Amino acid sequence: MTTPFDDTPQPPRKPGMFAGIRASFLTGLVVILPVAMTIWLIWTLMGWVDSFVLPLIPANLRPEHYIGINLRGVGVIIFLVFTIIVGWIAKGLIGKSLIRFAESVVNRMPVVRSIYSGVKQIAETVFAQSERSFEKACLVQYPRKGIWAIGFISTTAKGEIAGKVDTVSELLSVFVPTTPNPTSGFLLYFPREDVVELSMSVEDAAKLVISAGLVYPGESTSTDKHKHLK
Repeated sequence: MTTPFDDTPQPPRKPGMFAGIRASFLTGLVVILPVAMTIWLIWTLMGWVDSFVLPLIPANLRPEHYIGINLRGVGVIIFLVFTIIVGWIAKGLIGKSLIRFAESVVNRMPVVRSIYSGVKQIAETVFAQSERSFEKACLVQYPRKGIWAIGFISTTAKGEIAGKVDTVSELLSVFVPTTPNPTSGFLLYFPREDVVELSMSVEDAAKLVISAGLVYPGESTSTDKHKHLK
């Protein structure tokens, strides 16, 4: 029996049954949620591609005409095969001639010309074989000094941008993403001395942005987290 003035250390209390169930439930969510979200996104993307591709295929040539069920993903396969064939033709002499002819026709259409050139530049930038990825992850002071944001170094400034700005060192173009969607953000130019390069990879920095600072490089993102949930 203890008194109000008894300083004898008490043994730690074991967690109750409800606390154990809660920890197991949270651990299960950590395991299931990424898998479920990945499957859902892939399934939704396949359905979206099918909805665009399959209406272009004659009804008597669609798989459901022969097997009686609508197989999701057939449109994706057709799109991939069609894209490969177009790319193979475009690399040949005849394909290049056809592309030049089609672009000459498009360049005569004022509104279509602007849309086509913009989409083409974006596609070439994203899918180019060289210099298509960010070089390194970095830290920059944004939106004011004293506040640090994660950014991705793309290239050094060139052309008019580099010539118009009077700086001691070269300018670096840095993409500062938003959380939790790293595909949107701001393109900013910083002098090299104001950019702090990070040792972590671009992929690890992207995970840090997407998770809103919860997932750091080297930390487990799966079942090992149950230690923190108990």
